[in-house]
Amino acid sequence: MSAAAPPDDIPRDALEGVFHIEQTRRDGSAVEFIGEALLPPKRVMQELHVHFDRAGYRLSVDRRGPYRMVIRAVPIAEARAGVPWVNIALFLLTVISTLLVGAFYWYYIPLGAAMADPVVVLRAWPFTAAVLGVLATHEMGHYLAGRIHGVDVSLPYVIPFLFPFGTLGAVIRMRGHMPDRRVLFDIGVAGPLAGLVATIIVSVIGLSLPPVTVPAWAMVADGQAIMFNTPPLLELIAGAIGAQTEYPGMGQTVSPVVIGAWVGMFFTVLNLLPVGQLDGGHIIRAMVGRSQERVAAVVPMALFAIAGYLHLIRGYALNESVALWIFWGFFAMVIAWRGPAHPVDETPLGVWRILVGVLTFALGALCFLLVPIEITTV
Repeated sequence: MSAAAPPDDIPRDALEGVFHIEQTRRDGSAVEFIGEALLPPKRVMQELHVHFDRAGYRLSVDRRGPYRMVIRAVPIAEARAGVPWVNIALFLLTVISTLLVGAFYWYYIPLGAAMADPVVVLRAWPFTAAVLGVLATHEMGHYLAGRIHGVDVSLPYVIPFLFPFGTLGAVIRMRGHMPDRRVLFDIGVAGPLAGLVATIIVSVIGLSLPPVTVPAWAMVADGQAIMFNTPPLLELIAGAIGAQTEYPGMGQTVSPVVIGAWVGMFFTVLNLLPVGQLDGGHIIRAMVGRSQERVAAVVPMALFAIAGYLHLIRGYALNESVALWIFWGFFAMVIAWRGPAHPVDETPLGVWRILVGVLTFALGALCFLLVPIEITTV
């Protein structure tokens, strides 16, 4: 690392008035500015991110005191270089987890059969393709919108899990600050809309497939079974194509591909909660500005109210969606406390983006169920 003049494409003039440079150092293609912030450090980084992003640099900061900082600028192309091994590893693990969950829980393949011939779990590939297709499309919507607007975003990270879907969803990382409310809106809304298009396609395919026979051993003990209720959007799709979403008795059920569509609708509802860094938080922050924080404060209370209504008035048990809404109430509190994204330019959105935002929340409402999961007696 050596003291040297920064490259010509570094927007050094953007530092004037916000950061006093005492020393400049080169570390390969990276540049470090050492000095004192002339404004609150968070405001300094908000101001600088826009200029450095446009110039093709990613910023990071090392705080050495209340106002003393080392600002490091690395070319975005260099920061993105290399094989995304973490993304690949998580994706492969999620393929395995969704295949296993799909085989045992949705295609009713006995554990003994799978242990005798592990290849049999590949019968669950339609379930895996449906779940991962919906989730990946959602996140790629964010990714492509980010790239179009020049925002540095990562490829999706798919999170493996176990019952009931084999995954906890997928996320992307957005590095740097949002330049304005328009970009924040476009990136926020692109994921849910892309995911809903994929969900509708998967729904049509799944509802067109023959039902799956449920073996007697697959029933939950004590004559009870877990039921995933049908969202209004799925009912509308089924009605449009003349398909069934339920079958008499417990001997048959819809194709597991439909469960992939159910997952897409369920995660759409959760992602559209208008809090913090969730998609709904980004969209409503772009639509109403700083008033979003007042909206976010109401969301946890609303989720707790739903849980209380289901448990105390409707008589549902904790494992029948009550605990789900309690968990999301606490989760919403945490992410609301962390706050939303803050675009540098607060210019309001135009009327067309406002209408798209309203439409997106309306489509999300069609995916909502007070009781998405309940226990039924066979």
